[in-house]
Amino acid sequence: MDTTIIERWKLCTFVSFTGCIILILCLNKSHSSTKLLALQDPAISITSLNQFPTQTIEFSAASKLIVYPPESVNSSEDGCNIFDGRWVYNPKARPPYEGHQCPFLSDQVSCRRNGRSDSDYEKWSWRANGCEIPSFNATDMMERLRGKRVVIVGDSLNRNQWESLACLLYSSLHPSRAYIETQSSVYKVFRAKDYNFSVEFYWSPFLVQLDVDKKNGTRVLRLDKLSGSARRWQGADIMVFNTGHWWAHQGKLRAWDLFQYEGKLVGEMKIESALDIGMKKWASWVRRKVDMNKTRVFFRSISPSHTGKECYNESKPLSEEPFAVVSSFPRSLTEIIEGTIKEMENPVTYLNITGLSQNRRDAHPSIYARKQRQGQPLSKEFHPDCSHWCLPGLPDTWNSLLYASLVFNTSGQVSDS
Repeated sequence: MDTTIIERWKLCTFVSFTGCIILILCLNKSHSSTKLLALQDPAISITSLNQFPTQTIEFSAASKLIVYPPESVNSSEDGCNIFDGRWVYNPKARPPYEGHQCPFLSDQVSCRRNGRSDSDYEKWSWRANGCEIPSFNATDMMERLRGKRVVIVGDSLNRNQWESLACLLYSSLHPSRAYIETQSSVYKVFRAKDYNFSVEFYWSPFLVQLDVDKKNGTRVLRLDKLSGSARRWQGADIMVFNTGHWWAHQGKLRAWDLFQYEGKLVGEMKIESALDIGMKKWASWVRRKVDMNKTRVFFRSISPSHTGKECYNESKPLSEEPFAVVSSFPRSLTEIIEGTIKEMENPVTYLNITGLSQNRRDAHPSIYARKQRQGQPLSKEFHPDCSHWCLPGLPDTWNSLLYASLVFNTSGQVSDS
């Protein structure tokens, strides 16, 4: 009798234990299947691409990129906004490379080579709130790019980003295993021979075509025709676009005399209308020419300038907290860019670096965009470069966030829901 009771008790214990294990496994599976991070009043919703089906991102009302991270990423929340964070200073930090390791870097971004003596601007790192962003790993990045093409298209700020990415990768290789071509101002390329991939830059500050009449020098911005280099963008596996700054230029800095739209020359047009037409032309090209089953498309937000002499002799960020400083770039133009991305049928990942970059007035070349001679006074015509960024420096963070997007396998399409 006692033996029978003991045997039944053992059986009940075993069944209960097995049931608990099954319940735990079901709960874990349910948690892992969560695709969407709930946000208050989301402005733009993005769902996953077919080739990256496990992740979802959203834009909040503040247009911050929300990333749902894989389980391997340490996070105190169910999701991570990699552009929502703070700058952290580490006096012992070292940059990911030294400028002399990349002899192809332009003078414009080679601040230390040009005589800048302080290095604190290299010791700030970006930390996301609530999760850990993976550090840029050049070897892993090159494995992800093996046999692929990356094209970076836009103005000199995207060239700044190209130089950063090329140097991050080049500095991890023996020089004999890399090919670099930088002589042209409109096309640059880095190739890793052993990995058979390329990172290319195409100069196209408007994304649409700017023509110059050889006879009279009239400059025509053709709003209904994409840049002539577009045929060379096709087939790339990763595309990173930007535009904006050249549309906002006025007076002598304005690069066009006339607009062309629907076959007609137009002398005056609201710049918001012109940009809207140009962005829609670009979006149409992406829809028609890009195979989204093969290609990841990114659009980088506005890189903020610090006008006048705001960056001269600055060695510290304006604030460690992002979004504490308002960008000087016209909000009306930003809204057109973001609105176009929102309306696109094809998913485009928005790299929203504006807020985190706005604080970094210390990271511009300033007077070190050209080599300084010791004891030489500044001329009355002196204009510090408060638009571009020193390398190593801030664009390395942009590329770290690009890398994080690939590690997290995040992508999506924009909708109104």
